[in-house]
Amino acid sequence: MKFQTTKENLFSHIQITQNIVTPRVSLPILSNMLLEATDGKIKLITTDLDIGISCEYPVEVVENGAITVPSKRFAEIIHELPSGPVVIAVKKNNMVTIQTETCEFKIMGLPKEEFPKLPEFKEKEVIKIEQSLLKEMVGKTSFAVSHDETRYVLNGILFKIENDKILLVATDGRRLALIEKKLKSSGNKKIQMIVPLKTIHELSRNLSDEGDLSLILGENQALFDLGAVQVISRLIEGEFPDYHQVIPERQKEALLLDREKFLLALRRAAILSTLDYQAVKLEVFKNKLVISKSTPDIGESREELLSEYAGKELAIGFNPSYLIDVLKNLQDESINFEVTDSEKPGVIRDNGYVYIVLPMRI
Repeated sequence: MKFQTTKENLFSHIQITQNIVTPRVSLPILSNMLLEATDGKIKLITTDLDIGISCEYPVEVVENGAITVPSKRFAEIIHELPSGPVVIAVKKNNMVTIQTETCEFKIMGLPKEEFPKLPEFKEKEVIKIEQSLLKEMVGKTSFAVSHDETRYVLNGILFKIENDKILLVATDGRRLALIEKKLKSSGNKKIQMIVPLKTIHELSRNLSDEGDLSLILGENQALFDLGAVQVISRLIEGEFPDYHQVIPERQKEALLLDREKFLLALRRAAILSTLDYQAVKLEVFKNKLVISKSTPDIGESREELLSEYAGKELAIGFNPSYLIDVLKNLQDESINFEVTDSEKPGVIRDNGYVYIVLPMRI
């Protein structure tokens, strides 16, 4: 194998694939990256057996072939090379040479045959999704995914696609984020799957504001084809909880707030939060919201925001992080925050989006 490219081009594509490579792996080959040079293109592939990422781009191929190289070390070498052309070639005994005009590296590779094959998705039904749409939906739900490994079905986002609707749901048991949108293309498709959070992170990093992606479902696996980049993932097996029963009916009286000011006030109050004293107190009045925080042996804060509210006055506590997470991912200037009782969840709704957060004792 031998090909020529530029240091900048190669390194930008290494960055796409190497994120999923971890230093502690069950199989040493999993810490390697597969390079395949064929027909004027180089393809870079990594996998941890749960998720695989491949990307390709045009290069000057002198000799077709394939080799695997230690991902982290290869990335470090390419990063430190001087700008400009770089030639990569495989010599005898899987020795890989990396040459520029002024320097040369040699590293040991391993043959392609030792690298796990990514699953193939032939003759499967393809669902087209706008990349910008999925990017928005993932951004508004992924922060609510549970990190508790004992509740593994909550360690990902539920995808439901039916006809021309797509719905994403995430919950960690203390909050729930749900968003539903229309797809451009309709059909008789019906899909339900739980996509792991690691895959969601890789999708978020690679989703563009333009173009479509192709979703193909396999046997407990899914392929997200973004064109030059492909993400293949195992799916989480199990039954996602029935989220319908925890969504409260819409309340007429909602607290109308400036989103940015509410976000900044919560961030200030959260400075005094500790593991033992997380809750921030919200006191809801007709024309103002008082945000306060009191932590023994640390200090206290109090801040007033202008608001509009027609319901009963009340005081309620929330984990500030759970409100900050949603507010920083919304774009609206103002939000309607439904609060009805100190022991009932708060709800934010916005154009097909619902965010529910349980209160805390204050």
